[in-house]
Amino acid sequence: GVEKKRRGFYLNIQNLHTHTTYCDGVDTPEDMIIAALAKGFDSIGFSGHSFMDYSDYLGCDDKTVEYRKEILRLKKKYEDKIKIYLGLEVDMYSGPDMTGYDYLIGSVHYLKYGEEYIGFDRGQQEVQSIINRYFGGNGMEYAKLYYKTLSELPQYGKFDIIGHFDLVTKHSDNCNFFDQTSKEYLNMAFETAEVLAKDIPFFEINTGAIARGYRKSPYPSIPIIKYFKHLGLGAIITSDCHDKAMLDCGFDEATEILKLCGFSEKYILTDNGYIGVPL
Repeated sequence: GVEKKRRGFYLNIQNLHTHTTYCDGVDTPEDMIIAALAKGFDSIGFSGHSFMDYSDYLGCDDKTVEYRKEILRLKKKYEDKIKIYLGLEVDMYSGPDMTGYDYLIGSVHYLKYGEEYIGFDRGQQEVQSIINRYFGGNGMEYAKLYYKTLSELPQYGKFDIIGHFDLVTKHSDNCNFFDQTSKEYLNMAFETAEVLAKDIPFFEINTGAIARGYRKSPYPSIPIIKYFKHLGLGAIITSDCHDKAMLDCGFDEATEILKLCGFSEKYILTDNGYIGVPL
């Protein structure tokens, strides 16, 4: 049970990538906290999406002020029961105010093509039509623009965590838009990893696509995780949670994958910053 997970004074389970009804999650922050307590968490971090004025995917209202207010209220309300951290998942082009957060996840959900913003974190058919329309049906060119975009992430903010590094492979279990085992693809991914590693200390091993039925394995792929290890980045296990029932989805599997890739610890956020805990 919970005791088995204990390391020193810290419980080894935490999720820092958590979405609620303030963006595209199905549960309120308080419901998520209650679920976290029931699962034996001693801390949880909320990472609402930054408002994107070029996207109607999350609606046209900027709820950031209300989101911040509510997480800070709950932080106080539950301070004797669970540590709560206020974070933000920043979409690269969204340009939000990034002050006053406990941590920041940097992510790419949109590609810029000329002056157009293309949301590619979508269903399989929509991705195929994007590849056909903008890349002449060439999936590798699509991947190339994604990694070129992702490599620019540090120019847009000081981020703690790289969000779902190879999100471009979302549908790879069911449909190969490009060969993610090819040298061409892996070289692009590795070069991007090298650029990001200079400025961003942590990557997430993200089980969100497992929770939502897109994939059977987390982001990023094993060769990329091994490369992150080689570059010295710290690993953070997250569920990219949009539904309280999936708060710790795939955590055991993610732990085993990290061990397989040579990691002996993962990182959790505490009041004293990030600390490594044994896997």
